[in-house]
Amino acid sequence: MSMRILARVAAAALAAGTLAVLGLSAPTAQAAPQTTGTSQTYVAMGDSYSAGSGILPLDPAASLLCVRSTANYPHVLAARTGMALTDVTCGGAQTKDYAGSQYPGVAPQSDALGANTGLVTMTIGGNDNSTFIDAILACGSAGVATLGFGHPCQSLYGSTFTDQVDTGTYQAVKSALAAVRAKAPNARVAILGYPWIVPAAAVPGCFARLPIASGDVPYLRDLQTHLNAAVKRAAAETGATYVDVSGVSDGHDACQPAGTRWIEPILFGTNFVPVHPNALGESRLADRTAAVLGLG
Repeated sequence: MSMRILARVAAAALAAGTLAVLGLSAPTAQAAPQTTGTSQTYVAMGDSYSAGSGILPLDPAASLLCVRSTANYPHVLAARTGMALTDVTCGGAQTKDYAGSQYPGVAPQSDALGANTGLVTMTIGGNDNSTFIDAILACGSAGVATLGFGHPCQSLYGSTFTDQVDTGTYQAVKSALAAVRAKAPNARVAILGYPWIVPAAAVPGCFARLPIASGDVPYLRDLQTHLNAAVKRAAAETGATYVDVSGVSDGHDACQPAGTRWIEPILFGTNFVPVHPNALGESRLADRTAAVLGLG
């Protein structure tokens, strides 16, 4: 396959994933929140990693724009514990979408919170400054251009992405967590880190599924480490519980075979949204959250 054709294939896959993550499909009116169980009120907030974007079946209670799955970790967690779930997760969400409407007909996520909320979970921050999508697009394009050799993305962008996390994302996540605490003063608030997308070092054969140059694999891994550290710091400073998934997700990145990986690759994956958790990954995120929070 020529470099030009490979570039077009990778770009098309990345663009398709971007459209799905951002929910660029026909809008639908937001239905009433779906609930399960009767014991503890549980509000699930956050972005596509919480929404399970790309996993079927879609949640009929959600706008199609949110690409929310009924197999996401909040649904799994609620089913296991019997908590009454209000799921307002939405693909493409940024911290600003907690206080404002992300899409027409989609209420601000924080509208679901109240004095009776007992538990809040989320992943958030990866879309602020377009950190994830910009890094994946930039490094994917650079990797295709060099046929997987070297570290072209690192050479081109250096500390750009980590600087954005330091100057913008950290404070935005901290402010969002403080706002959640204010609206749900009696709730236990938990924010998950993001599971590993790439391994610590390049894996033979992975470039065909995840076109990142071998030298840029640790570069992207470091970016994710940096983002998770910022989320953890924001949690500590606002009294939230940080659910660290770095240990349990190690070895389950997008370069691993089906049945082992928790994150789907850009090409030849099973999800219709690439570079996102699959059903196994969402289930394991539920496991880890339950363990950290002592939910059985």
